[in-house]
Amino acid sequence: MVSSSHEALHRIFQEVPGLFARVARNLGAAFPPPVSSVELSTDLTETRPLERRVDTLLKMETEDGSFLLAVESQSKPEPRKPASWAYYLSYAYAKYGIPPVLLVVCPDRGTAAWAARQFDIGPRQWPSLSLRPLVLGPDDVPVIDSPDEAARDIPLTVLSAALHSRDPEADAILAALAKALKGLSADDENTAVFFIELTEQGLGKTPAADLWRHLMAVDLSFFQSQTAQQLRAEGRAKDLLVLLGHRGVDVSDRDRERIVGCGDPDLLGLWFSKALTAKSTAEIFAPDEQTGLAD
Repeated sequence: MVSSSHEALHRIFQEVPGLFARVARNLGAAFPPPVSSVELSTDLTETRPLERRVDTLLKMETEDGSFLLAVESQSKPEPRKPASWAYYLSYAYAKYGIPPVLLVVCPDRGTAAWAARQFDIGPRQWPSLSLRPLVLGPDDVPVIDSPDEAARDIPLTVLSAALHSRDPEADAILAALAKALKGLSADDENTAVFFIELTEQGLGKTPAADLWRHLMAVDLSFFQSQTAQQLRAEGRAKDLLVLLGHRGVDVSDRDRERIVGCGDPDLLGLWFSKALTAKSTAEIFAPDEQTGLAD
């Protein structure tokens, strides 16, 4: 099953194609920044009932010409994967007639080391194909822990947070990113909300994700749009359910639907405060005498 962190590590290149040229320099490959890019179908399936899909496939237009960028997010070594990657590149080249490049993004250092090898396909006497992916791992993206530096390149900072999510520097990166997002103008609110959501996806199920949700509720509470309110409500609903689970409070399907379906961050905050001591969801949902907040 594809995880949300898997999704974030290749989706960011769909949304910010120019990020590839910036990170490729750290890998020793000089690509000019794209003048334009076109997202292509990721379906590389033939007429046979064998489905093959690359994570992201972009047609990049530069001053030096065009190339295809295939981005794969890889969380662990898979012996059969190099054959699939070779297939993706060969099929895309045959289909579009444009030189392809494979970028493999790995949040794990061991997986990055595995993917960075040259994979020869064919008998040892004469391999007919050699696969040389560009591999982006934690050691290939800088730790961006300065708010000023984060503000200069927010997409790269999001990628830095995702690839360093299990490192000690993760907290500092997220704090810098939160301040950089807070510095965006009101006109950029939709952009900020997009990167907030993408960052949470990229962090996956790590302690850093818990910190990020806290920063969302506190440092980024200045966002007032309906989208931002909904995002904060979703985060608070998740935190409330986690708290109830830790305290052993029974939550029925109906209660869960009520919590998840609540779009009012203030009401969810009130429920969370009650959940710290409540012994049942009935206590949590009871009308508050001071505020009158209930359903």
